[in-house]
Amino acid sequence: MLHELFHPDSHDRTAAALLGSDGSQAGGGLLEAARNRLADAEARLQRYQAAIAADVEPEALVDPINQAQTERAAAKAQIKSVPANTTVSRAEIYARIDALGDVCGTLADATTAGMSRLYRALNLELRYEQKSWLSMQRPARV
Repeated sequence: MLHELFHPDSHDRTAAALLGSDGSQAGGGLLEAARNRLADAEARLQRYQAAIAADVEPEALVDPINQAQTERAAAKAQIKSVPANTTVSRAEIYARIDALGDVCGTLADATTAGMSRLYRALNLELRYEQKSWLSMQRPARV
């Protein structure tokens, strides 16, 4: 799997997947979506105000106005909840992939030093849990 993700021919696909996968990437997809919902809600509120100014019965617009105000408040809250420094650009992702070096070569060689360097670079941890020989035995059939 790592071999496929970090193969030089896959860098574009890997970078695109990383950009769209992370909650911290809200600066990309999620933040943009919240901004679009905010703009849409505010535009609807302006249209409703213009309709009232054009003598549309205000009572007929109470529910749509309440809905737009609720959506505007939710979008503003989502925008506020995104920390400013969490966005990662496409260029930063490519730089991080390049900083890993030849992942495919490291995996193919599978030397202890190379794998250790790769695991540290990827921030992976390997945990060995020894199981006793008895716990691995199949239950006896009766």
